[in-house]
Amino acid sequence: MRSTNLSSSQYPTTSPQPSPRPHSILGSFSGIGPQSPTPTTPTHSAFNFGANPLERSRSLGPGTPTHSRTQSTVTIVDKLGRGGHARGESFSVAVPTPGGGELAWTEVQSRTFCKWLNTKLEARGLEPMTSLDKDFSDGVKLIQLLEIMSETSLGRYTRKPVMRVQKAENASKALQFIRDRGVKLTNIGPEDIVDGNLKLILGMIWTLILRFTISGITEEGLSAKDGLLLWCQRKTTPYAEVNVQNFRQSWTDGLAFCALIHRHRPELLNWDHLDKHDRRGNTELAFKIAEESLGIPRLLEVSDICDVDVPDERSVMTYVAEFFHKFSSEDKASTGARRVEKFAEVMNSISTARNDFERRMTALLRALDKTRRAWSAAEAPASYPDAMAQKTEFMEYKKTSKRSWVRERQELAQLYSNIQTKLRTYSLRSWEPREGLRLEDLEASWADLMAAEVAHSRTINARIRDIKEALRKEFAKVAESFIERVRKVEQSIGSLSGALQDQKKQLLLLSEHLPALRTFLVNDIDEVNQRCVEAKVDENDYTASTYEDLEFELEIAEEGLRKKIAFVENQMISASHTNITPAKLEEFEATFKHFDKDGTNTLTVYEMHSALASLGIVYPDEEVEAIYAQLERQFGAMTYEAWLTLLVEITKDDASSADQLREAFRDVAGDKGYVTESDLKFANLSAESVRYLAEAMPGVPSEAVGGGVPGFDYYGFLDQSFARTSG
Repeated sequence: MRSTNLSSSQYPTTSPQPSPRPHSILGSFSGIGPQSPTPTTPTHSAFNFGANPLERSRSLGPGTPTHSRTQSTVTIVDKLGRGGHARGESFSVAVPTPGGGELAWTEVQSRTFCKWLNTKLEARGLEPMTSLDKDFSDGVKLIQLLEIMSETSLGRYTRKPVMRVQKAENASKALQFIRDRGVKLTNIGPEDIVDGNLKLILGMIWTLILRFTISGITEEGLSAKDGLLLWCQRKTTPYAEVNVQNFRQSWTDGLAFCALIHRHRPELLNWDHLDKHDRRGNTELAFKIAEESLGIPRLLEVSDICDVDVPDERSVMTYVAEFFHKFSSEDKASTGARRVEKFAEVMNSISTARNDFERRMTALLRALDKTRRAWSAAEAPASYPDAMAQKTEFMEYKKTSKRSWVRERQELAQLYSNIQTKLRTYSLRSWEPREGLRLEDLEASWADLMAAEVAHSRTINARIRDIKEALRKEFAKVAESFIERVRKVEQSIGSLSGALQDQKKQLLLLSEHLPALRTFLVNDIDEVNQRCVEAKVDENDYTASTYEDLEFELEIAEEGLRKKIAFVENQMISASHTNITPAKLEEFEATFKHFDKDGTNTLTVYEMHSALASLGIVYPDEEVEAIYAQLERQFGAMTYEAWLTLLVEITKDDASSADQLREAFRDVAGDKGYVTESDLKFANLSAESVRYLAEAMPGVPSEAVGGGVPGFDYYGFLDQSFARTSG
């Protein structure tokens, strides 16, 4: 409970008077002791750290105020002597009051302490504070903070107080909790918290900071403050630009913060690249790295350090203590942790390597055994494609699986050697793989694989040779069978005799066998030939015939049969024309055969025109085309029968045909007794007719022609021709 109320009447500005009893907040939650006497008239804010008889006093504000009320004093008694204090000793905290420059210190402390408290709240997912006097006024935040710091529940309280009495009850509950933890509170009551007495609230928070952040700092037996200062000095000694003498001006250039970070985590900050004269830049950089990389909350602003003549000591100590706890905890754990971590890493790496060795060894041995078994169980390929598929698969194995196994075999040997080296290096217990997974087992399995590989390769190559040999024999067999059947057809054609009608019947029967031979060639023989081509069978000692040879043999047989059938049919037609002499028939037939260039036993209009001209029968082109069209309609084509019909029609009543021909030749020769090749060409005879007549007609002496141009005796030619006809 609050024992007295602070008022200006208690602090007269005239002669010094005994000061009122100061507010007393016991600085430990674990015990309570007798209160030490406090200065009767303090002129400066003072902290008495440690049991040293020589009291250390620091001013917490610039100058002594001239107000009637200069300060509120908080006396902290630590019964257990935590933070370096002697049992039962006290240290006083004078809380500055508004006036002059002290308002700035209050703002800095309020902002810094608020941030520090928010780190506790946010760690539990609670809503942070924005104003200490307002956010503490309902007592809820204070209760939450006490529960977090003490890790103890305060029981039921009004979580959303509305009335003043509810807020006061919450504040009273919090203060009572502090008293129950051995902290004696004097001159501070629930109404101070509800009314937002910022000075008293700041003093209480500073007590919490001392208790939970700074009191545990010791260095060579010094008090908390001096221990923290000595720690900073030792850590920044290697940095010539840094001289830490206090928690005020020594930090205004930001270099001390940067030095602490660089000393412990040099990878986060490049000291040599710092602009040592950029006070704000260095401070901002240190604050940013501390917050983002070290997890140290930004309790201060750059302006709190760089834009004031003397930074607030409490705020700086609070912030620097965060660095101490961060780095000292790392330092304490680093040596042992590194040793344990290194041992764990070594053991883990060895364990991982051993497991990896046995796992990989098991997989490799299984793969080798599986491959050997597959080769042993492989069936002999029935065809060349199957054999080549086996060979391709075998070659692919040599380029892929085998090479990966060779590499794995070597790596397993290296892994085993590395494991043994590590075990000897760290004097650890020896280790050998399980039975069946040793390097000796691998070498034995590898030797078996190499032997199986050679045997499998030989089997594949032998099977390929056997398949090629079988293909040679198979092709030779079907080729000889085909040739024999073609020979029989040719022999049958050559041995025909008897009546023409009977010969035609036999020829037609033979023609019915040729399609079967063609089918046999393009289906059966070609299929065997294709398999030979796939197998790259280039030579065959069992036959000299190739597929092309057999195809040519069949074409010759088919052509001979067609010609024989045409010949017999023509003979039958010739025999039916009894009004034509045999000589004429022979001449007409010979002419027809001569101009039947494609062997189809038919003539084209051009071939008919040339054939007629060779016989001396000349018609204009239009008339020849008309005759051809008429015969084509009558006989379906210009066959030999149509040809004979045309010639019979032309010569049937031509008793003086020789005279007519002489007249015709005379017209062509220009009334000369001979005709030249030029005359024949000029008369538009075909080249074939000109050639035939030039070869058939007898020549005349060159002197009778003149000019060295050969001439032909068409009179003698016609006499010879018609003499044969008459004969």
